[in-house]
Amino acid sequence: MVESELKMAALQPQRTIDELKELRALTGDDDGAQRVAFTETWVKARAWLREKVKGLPIDIETDEAGNTWFTLRGESEKAMLIGGHIDSVPNGGWLDGCLNVVAGLEVMRRIASEGTPPITVRLVDWADEEGARFGRSLFGSSAFSGTMNPDELRNLVDKNGIRLVDAIGEFDIDLDQARNATRQQKDAAAYLELHIEQGPVLESMGLPLGVVLGTFGVERHAIRFTGQSAHAGSTPMHQRRDALGAAAKLSIEIREIAKRNGGVCTVGSVVTKPGIVTAVVGQCDITLDQRHLNADSLAKMLQEAKDASERFAAEENVSVEWNRIWQIRPLPFNPELIEMADEAIRETSGTAHRLPSGPLHDAAEVVRADIPTIMLFVQSLRGLSHAKEEDTLEEHLLMSVEALDRLATKTMAWIQAQN
Repeated sequence: MVESELKMAALQPQRTIDELKELRALTGDDDGAQRVAFTETWVKARAWLREKVKGLPIDIETDEAGNTWFTLRGESEKAMLIGGHIDSVPNGGWLDGCLNVVAGLEVMRRIASEGTPPITVRLVDWADEEGARFGRSLFGSSAFSGTMNPDELRNLVDKNGIRLVDAIGEFDIDLDQARNATRQQKDAAAYLELHIEQGPVLESMGLPLGVVLGTFGVERHAIRFTGQSAHAGSTPMHQRRDALGAAAKLSIEIREIAKRNGGVCTVGSVVTKPGIVTAVVGQCDITLDQRHLNADSLAKMLQEAKDASERFAAEENVSVEWNRIWQIRPLPFNPELIEMADEAIRETSGTAHRLPSGPLHDAAEVVRADIPTIMLFVQSLRGLSHAKEEDTLEEHLLMSVEALDRLATKTMAWIQAQN
């Protein structure tokens, strides 16, 4: 048996599927996964993961932000990171997040079976990627990158009125010390993450795997149209100052803006006042979410939306006001790692497709730490995620573990060549 065949023989992708099912049985119910961060079920899942690494020459550490690190020491301190998150949304799917971690563990097993690796390999289970309990996603990875601002999180509460600072304190996490997790950046030379697509693109193309080009930049705004509330029966149509009329026109136009520019735009919330059937809408508040992988295109979409809102406001004789809710720049992944990921997928399944990620992932925060980063996507059936119906064909899951392993081998050689 040749050397490459020996390597692949040590990898057991089926074990990843079996372990994912085991985790589902342990931490899920009829409504789906229940591994919400900073809950007892999350603790149970993390204890399960620790059990899985027993017998391997791996050091385990939990950092100041609650991220758990599994380190296989190599001949060099330079490290390849493989990351994911074992936490879920309430009633979530059986693959979102945990596939990354469990597949990464299988790759570490394969590497460890061959003796001391030439470089250090680290698997990280990021704390609270989802933000399901307190509304703040990427908790652990933003602490790692140093972008976390504790003052923005200090007053967050869950639906039961429990403060984030108190909840994380039960797990020995001090919000003001969390950013000390940046020390884990030391010697990090590359970051790999495997994730289900959570969308319909790969399935629509009949492809099992894709290379992720980067994560979308986001412009998120609250927009208020202000007109005049008036009686629905006595106010002539040409004399109305209908705030909803302007908002409705914009909600249609942003779809065309997205199509023209190759991005995505969503009006996700509409609130009218006085909000009764017998009154013309005097005030309409909407939220607009715009995303693109290119910064210039994202800025163009935003300007086109603002121009359109002014035009529609004038047509309806109302005023319009914009307030930014949140913004993040596009975060492209490392070009050399993109090429290696493409090659790993082609070796595994024959065909690769490159696509951006609409959702944010922990990988986005790693990019913000200036660490070369790449993601692989595996097809999601019906494009569903964050739901118990989330699923991926087992044959595709097997391919995804193999592709991650091939990418890990290429990345280790790439890191060695840079030393």
